Amino acid sequence: MAKTISLPLLLSPVSLSSSGSGSKILLIGGTGYIGKFIVEASVKAGHPTFVLTRESTLSSPAKSSTINKFKDLSVNFVVGDLYDHQSLVKAIKQADVVISTVARSLLADQDKIISAIKEAGNVKRFFPSEFGNDVDRSHAIEPAKSAYAAKAQIRRTIEAEGIPYTYVSSNFFAGYFLPSLSQHGATAPPRDKVVILGDGNPKAVFSKEEDIAAYTIKAVDDPRTLNKILYIRPPANVLSFNDLVSLWEKKIGKTLERIYVPEEQLLKQIQESPPPLNMMLSIAHSVYIKGDHTNFEIDAAFGVEATTLYPDVKYTTVDEFLNQFV
Repeated sequence: MAKTISLPLLLSPVSLSSSGSGSKILLIGGTGYIGKFIVEASVKAGHPTFVLTRESTLSSPAKSSTINKFKDLSVNFVVGDLYDHQSLVKAIKQADVVISTVARSLLADQDKIISAIKEAGNVKRFFPSEFGNDVDRSHAIEPAKSAYAAKAQIRRTIEAEGIPYTYVSSNFFAGYFLPSLSQHGATAPPRDKVVILGDGNPKAVFSKEEDIAAYTIKAVDDPRTLNKILYIRPPANVLSFNDLVSLWEKKIGKTLERIYVPEEQLLKQIQESPPPLNMMLSIAHSVYIKGDHTNFEIDAAFGVEATTLYPDVKYTTVDEFLNQFV
């Protein structure tokens, strides 16, 4: 069963066994959306896996299913808090690699993790919370622009402090965008008409969350991903909005009415929409209008591509993913 490790015990040299293989990994934000998948991938890959958790999270009814699953996986819970510097330092001292998957509202506060990593002095790799567009190559408008700027600022701070890093650019989460075919507010893929943003031609990238987690964990001990951006661009999952609709039409044997939304109309909608819809629409604008997932080449000077590095990972294609909705 899982061990809930108090912080004083963590400092004991015999508090952790050296069981498992590979680096010891600490996740901050591990009970969140993408964090859950990365925790599971870490354990399955044989890494001693630690999750920073507040006491309140361990007893939270809303998080009970996640906590219980982690216990079944023998995850080590480390009680601490992003806003308690000493608890953060003590937790980080027990890990080789720190992976942050904190929520959007906490992105800027990752400077606290950076400070703790600097003080701990033992971390050989830091993965900040990214898992979306490459924020250094984005043409996003507000409010996504500010969220991306916060991620970019964390990148600059990491680099300025000389902390070894890997940034994961996983593009779209399949589990978030594909069940509705990117139809905002829908709970199932359309069967009559579909709204397409822009002309539907820029290519987007969709990756299943379990695959994103697998590639992230593969990168942890890989020198090829050190101080690089790890792009997750599975070739079969690089599709335009038009491609996506055509694939769905083929599956259901029906032609949908395609309603194209001009950029000017989308911009007006973003301005008039409340949060979080305005955020989601501005991200969609970045991808479906500006083509920010694929409008640049991955240069070896700054990046590597996951499916090329790890051909042994059998990723789920968009085609396969959509079968569950037919």
